[in-house]
Amino acid sequence: MIDIRMEITRKRIEDIKERGPAGGFEIPAERCVPLTPFLKDSPVICEIKRCSPSKKDIDLMLNPLKTATRYRDAGIRNLSVLTEENYFRGSLKDLQDVKALYPDLAVLRKDFLVDVRDIEISYLFGADAVLLITSLLSTEKLKAMYEKAVELGMTPLVEIHDEADAAKATVVKPALVGINSRNLKTFQIDPMTPLRIRTLINWETSVIYESGVLERADGEFVAGTGFEGVLVGEAAVKNPDFPGILLDCFNHRKENEKKYGFWKRLYQGFTYAKPLIKICGITKKDDFDKVVSLGADMAGFILAESPRKTNREFIETCIDDNILKVGVVVLKAGLPLPDEIIKMLEDGVLHAIQFHGEETAEQIGGITGYKAFRLKGMQDIERMSSYPSRAKLIDAFSPAAHGGTGKQIDPSLVNRVSEKGTLWLAGGLNPENIKGILNRFKPELIDISSGVELSPGVKDHTKLDQLFEKAAFYE
Repeated sequence: MIDIRMEITRKRIEDIKERGPAGGFEIPAERCVPLTPFLKDSPVICEIKRCSPSKKDIDLMLNPLKTATRYRDAGIRNLSVLTEENYFRGSLKDLQDVKALYPDLAVLRKDFLVDVRDIEISYLFGADAVLLITSLLSTEKLKAMYEKAVELGMTPLVEIHDEADAAKATVVKPALVGINSRNLKTFQIDPMTPLRIRTLINWETSVIYESGVLERADGEFVAGTGFEGVLVGEAAVKNPDFPGILLDCFNHRKENEKKYGFWKRLYQGFTYAKPLIKICGITKKDDFDKVVSLGADMAGFILAESPRKTNREFIETCIDDNILKVGVVVLKAGLPLPDEIIKMLEDGVLHAIQFHGEETAEQIGGITGYKAFRLKGMQDIERMSSYPSRAKLIDAFSPAAHGGTGKQIDPSLVNRVSEKGTLWLAGGLNPENIKGILNRFKPELIDISSGVELSPGVKDHTKLDQLFEKAAFYE
């Protein structure tokens, strides 16, 4: 599979040899506009771009000056101007013209920059900030380009995509980091990628969430999960109201932190070395205390008809700040979440809801939580794509019950889900098979109930010890 980053960079290097580092434009002898601090006055960055490899044509007739004016009128103080020509149809002239028209705005040059000369040219054309894509640069080049940008008074936005990028970036410990939710090899969006990669950053920095922000709920999610800013392209170009919507999301950060704080807390416990663990079907306080002591990330409480069904009174006795509490519901299509369960979320008795029934995408929208899918065949996997994609759990199908059956999913279905994105896995997991399953599928989260029980709703503490010991790391 082609890595589009590498392909664009290769083409740009060829163009530099043919037309020079400024793409044929005359390089100014000196900078004629003031330096404006980037991301100082506002957390939102809106892009000026005509097309992209993932979305193809966005607006080929886009006028950079009119677009900049629209953004400025909406209250946007930070612009990202695409200057790459072959895949984004941008140019340094776009950047130069925008900055000349609005010298008070902070402008990022977004391109596939390859050496120190690119930094100097960006400065002369009026850029206040530059994008440095870590994966394209050697450690030495990254350091040299970063230091040159700082020397010139610009802000380097250092983009990281994986563990190797994060390790490389520690050389400069950038004050501003960008994390892209789009996989630039497959173009798939995974909204959790920035939350995962953020855990690799071990220095003080501000983190920008990039790509995949298309509607208000996305903006609320970014603001509510602790990102210092957001960079948005397609949605801002196409929807004149969207820049203002994003500003409003950050202006109401506290409300959004309450709504999406579950996700921030969950991924604070994430590590690439082992899975997140949820123990479900808890009905006894000593079982809850045990899973907390073992380091479980989530405790699940069944709020549907089941031998493991429990209630608010019991859940209120399960208090520990080191674990997230999830209520499991089984709803018919079209039926709302009961008011008493919504109240449990509002009161902090529960942190999230796991929808394990026939709920539609509309039913779960706007509620903190995620959908579980009982898989019978490939058609069920295709159906998953129509649901909000914060995270999705797969479980085995059984006509007898909606969970806790001990039945495993067909491995071919598990493989297919893992190929399409993040894998959260339930169904037939136990201390005996967990090591093989972890090594084969590398699920990000495992959800276990009957596999660690003495009887429905009563946990076997020996089995819990064995499970956590064997799930302590991937091999």
